[in-house]
Amino acid sequence: MVVFDLSEWTWTAMGPALVLALTALALFVFDSINPRSTNRPVVAGIATVGSLASLGVAVWYVLAGVGHPDTGGAIDLFGGQLVVDQMALFFMIVVAVVTALVSIASYDYMRDHAYQAEYYSLMLLAATGMSVMAASNSLVTIFIALELASLPSYALVAILKDNKGSVEAGLKYFLIGALSSAIFVYGISLVYGATGHLQLEAIAANLDGEYNGLLGVGVLMLIAGFAFKTASVPFHFWAPEAYEGAPAPISAFLSSASKAAGFVIAFRVFTTAFPLETMTDFGVDWALAFIILAIVTMTVGNFAAATQNNVKRMLAYSSVGHAGYALIGLAALTVDGGELVLGAAMMHLLVYGFMNTGAFLFVALAEYWGVGRTFEDYNGLARQAPIACVALAIFMFSLAGIPPFGGFWSKYFLFTGALEAATVNPALLVVAAALVVNSALSLYYYSRLVKAVWIEDPVLERETLTQPAGLYAAIVAAAVVTVVILPGFGPVAELAYDAAAMLVG
Repeated sequence: MVVFDLSEWTWTAMGPALVLALTALALFVFDSINPRSTNRPVVAGIATVGSLASLGVAVWYVLAGVGHPDTGGAIDLFGGQLVVDQMALFFMIVVAVVTALVSIASYDYMRDHAYQAEYYSLMLLAATGMSVMAASNSLVTIFIALELASLPSYALVAILKDNKGSVEAGLKYFLIGALSSAIFVYGISLVYGATGHLQLEAIAANLDGEYNGLLGVGVLMLIAGFAFKTASVPFHFWAPEAYEGAPAPISAFLSSASKAAGFVIAFRVFTTAFPLETMTDFGVDWALAFIILAIVTMTVGNFAAATQNNVKRMLAYSSVGHAGYALIGLAALTVDGGELVLGAAMMHLLVYGFMNTGAFLFVALAEYWGVGRTFEDYNGLARQAPIACVALAIFMFSLAGIPPFGGFWSKYFLFTGALEAATVNPALLVVAAALVVNSALSLYYYSRLVKAVWIEDPVLERETLTQPAGLYAAIVAAAVVTVVILPGFGPVAELAYDAAAMLVG
């Protein structure tokens, strides 16, 4: 490990987020100089280069040992309001990867739409908020970053102004998001009333059993806020509506990057501010709440996905099911630790960022071709687009957890981590069983889409399908990583486990 010293320039530790913010500002400047520009190569190029630069900085920091215990540990900024550690950098990588893939794919998808510069700048601003969420170490900075990520997202969902479905989805997303933000802020106020602090370590140091009732309600409201951001049951109803009405690349962006950002703040808040041993002594067992939430979320998401005939809604409910899998990272935490299962959840979110983004980008490709939205409409696509359909099969089987793809290994680590934690908390046996049953159920509806494109005959004869370079490049890149991430799981697992150990320890 090559040590990179940031002691004199600590603000540069937020480099990945700063690059995204500067890229968004560059797009604003370009748009102000050339208003209403439809110069797609320039705006898409700026967004892609910026997101790849953010990814490069984040990977560089990881390789250089920034935030690692062996090189001085986490870097505190602004009096501990932000903290850059291995956990923050891990999720900054996830956000940057998804943003880059979506930027590349949007070059073709947004070809006939107005507001090109606004589209990319809003996406980069949302990504900036998500990166800041990964480093937030105070309930105030978490809320500010959450709103920075959410407000551009509402506009992105409704950006297809000539499409009534897009505008309706954006309005519903905004209204439900405003309600969840109100609940979250009220939860923050109750936690502040019980502890007198907003910084996470200070909250943990000032927990008082005298206020356990007030604190318990506050924690419950925080869970509700996180459940909305991660599209967990029962706060998942916005996801199918928003994902179906939004441009497909934005559906990919929200269901992958936004979900990962929601989980990183949940991981940090509940492991740092509310230590399980202390909270259990107060009678507030948030691990039990996450056990129930994980089982219900993965079950409802998968059963709802299995009943869908609309491909985009199927993927939306599938993303709800995967939120349930990631919740195992919190559900399986015990007083004695739990860094293994927390690290497994982080690995799953990384792999999910590739396979789920790729799946939604295939839907974007189908929309580009003018293909309908149902499974029948996808019949026989492999005859005219075999490369894209091979990639789709990789995404579907990886999402279902079929070996040897990355999705299998991340689910395997979640399963073994839950079993190990079950020696301390037998209730986790139910979580492990639910993971296996729901993964088996998901194979039904994922394979249904693979069958449609590869085996079924097309309902109508299609004209020759074009091969848009941007969409194809993003889809193939996501598929390749989903396959080749297997040999690289060692370094990924090491990074995830080190980050989880720092947080839990």
